[in-house]
Parts: sequence; C-alpha cells; structure tokens
Amino acid sequence: MANVEPLGIKRIEALHYYVHDLERSRRFYTELMDFAETGRSGEALEREGKQKSALFEAGSCRVLCSQPTGEGGRAWRFLQKHPDGIGAVVFEVEDIDRAFSLLDGRGGTPIDDIQRYEDDGGSLAMFSITTPFGDTTLRFVERNGYRSLLPGFEHFDAPAGGENRFGFGEIDHITSNFQTMSPALLWMEHVLGFERYWDVEFHTNDVAGERDSGSGLRSVVMWDPRSGVKFANNEPLRPFFKASQINIFNEDHRGDGIQHAALTTEDIVKAVRGLRERDVQFMPAPGTYYDMLPGRLEELEIGEIDEPIDVLRELGILVDGKGEKSYLLQIFLKESAGLYGDPDAGWFFFEIIQRKGDQGFGAGNFRALFESIERQQKAEGRI
Repeated sequence: MANVEPLGIKRIEALHYYVHDLERSRRFYTELMDFAETGRSGEALEREGKQKSALFEAGSCRVLCSQPTGEGGRAWRFLQKHPDGIGAVVFEVEDIDRAFSLLDGRGGTPIDDIQRYEDDGGSLAMFSITTPFGDTTLRFVERNGYRSLLPGFEHFDAPAGGENRFGFGEIDHITSNFQTMSPALLWMEHVLGFERYWDVEFHTNDVAGERDSGSGLRSVVMWDPRSGVKFANNEPLRPFFKASQINIFNEDHRGDGIQHAALTTEDIVKAVRGLRERDVQFMPAPGTYYDMLPGRLEELEIGEIDEPIDVLRELGILVDGKGEKSYLLQIFLKESAGLYGDPDAGWFFFEIIQRKGDQGFGAGNFRALFESIERQQKAEGRI
C-alpha cells in the first residue's frame, strides 16, 4: 500500500503473557533471565479482572504475566483454549484518537472504545483490537505522564529480582505462526499499514535431499517503517505439511499465535555465557554448522568476525549476514513446554539477538534451527 498514513506507533511497550503458574514465571524472569520485577496488580484490579499480574522489565523489554484467580477473566478465557501464551501485544502510540480513527476506518475491529484515565502524574488512554493472530489482541496506549502501567497497578519503589546483567535492550521483533499467513499479511498491510520487509522459503529437503520426512516454512516479515516495529510471520511449506514445525506449533498451541520474541543485547557472548551458568536451556545447533561456518562467512562476504568460532560453537550461537563486517548473532531458548516438561507451559520462547550491522533475520540459520527443533520433536514423539 502506498501513501498510507502511519498509525503513529512509537514502540512495542509490552508483551502480555497469560500463564497457569505466576510463581514459575517469576522465577524464570528474575532468577534466570535477570529481569527486575517492577510491579504487580492491586487488590481492586485483581478482583475486577479475576487475575493476578506481575510486571518484569530488562532495559526496554517488558513482560506482563497474568494468572487467573477465578473464572471469567481475560487470562482464564485464553487459557481455556490454549496453553500459556502471548495474549496481547501492547503498542505505545503518539495519538490515540488518530490511531483509533485510522484502524476503525481501515476495517480494524476494536474490542472497546477508547478508555481514558488520570492520576496525579498525567493521563492514559487505550483501546484494543482483535487480530488474525489467533486469540492474541493488540492494545494501543497513549501516555502523558501517567505513572502506572495500568489503572490499579502498583509499582514497586525498589524493583525486586534481577539487574539486567545480560544487557537486554529492546524487543527486536515478534514471530507468529499460521496455518495460512496470507490473511494476516493482508491485514497487516491494509489495516495496520505495515510494509513487506523480508522473506525466505526453506525446507529441510533443501539440504537433506529426498527423504520420507521433513519440515519447511515460508516466512514474511512485515514492518512499520516509522517505528521500526517488525513482525515475522510463518506458515508450513509442503511436502510433509502436517509434520512442519509450524503446523506442529499450531496443533500444540491449538490455533495460530505468537511463537517467539527476540530480545536485543550488546554482547551476546557475555549474555549467553551468563545465562548458561544459570542453567537456561537453549535449542542446540548441530556441530556441522560450525564446521561449515568459515566457508559460509566467505560465501556471505562477511569476512572476519569479532567472535572466535570456537567460542560460538561452545555457546551454540549462530551467525548470519551479508556484506563485509555486517552480520548478526542469534540464539534461541528452549520453548517453555520443553523447559518445564509441561505442555500447559506453552510453546513460546525467546530469541536473543545482537545486530552488528545486519538488519536481516538470519535466513541461513533457519536450517540449523529447523534441524534442531525437528530432532527435539522426534525425540519427544511429536512427529
């Protein structure tokens, strides 16, 4: 779409994660990921929403986790249909009235009218819309000095838990899985006003040759050029559609939804080393990946990189990019269900990424990631 008026998105303010076990989430964020717990829902908010919540922050990365306390609340309704998962993505916008008018006029589906609140610091206005991302909604928020995250939310004078020693900065992108993604791409283009940024198509047959099983995807990244907010979107690729990791996610999650979010860091080697010392689990990369890496770096015309390959091999960090000294480093945590041995914990996971000039999405690393996930799914008997 050309000449589309932007929504005025400033940033991804938060992910709202609906969980069965808030204490388990608290341990994960504060003890493993070194996020600080900065606030919690007050008693009145818990009574009204029938859920209790805690906010975890590291840099500009915010994750709000909510556990049902009774029937009927938003978290309870989500978890009646799905395992733990991202129930809402929160955007901060410049002008709430303009964003609402644009979305409503383009065929968006607001869940409510604009809600307005005031406290001693200023004002807050917000509304939510439905999306093609399964039961995940988008929430738009305009803040003008409002002190609290939400009405009835209590912020701690002294945050508890972690200190962000791993240097997390912001949410780089969000990735969603669909059984068919074209409706979502069209919706992001025509309703949100996003543009196509990047795409890739990959199947394990590409490297393994003819075989009786495999996994593949098509992936398209959509973005808001003004804010830089990016959404990666995946669908299964034939053959073996049913065995595709994207379809397996859809079956396990019981619908389309958000698969992972990427967190930036300025020193991924330091971050991953520290996380591994805390027993954070990552998806393994095959040893052959690092055997072939020097040749791949030559093919990609990246040349020498700052990090020793033996260190990347030790830590399981992946490399990709295009052009001299322009590359990225990334690694993927194990999904929550595998981490806890509990399907109700859901299939969401985090990616950690350090960009060193490259703004792509690691197309060459899809192979290593896919092979790793495929091995794990086979070991678990899911394919």
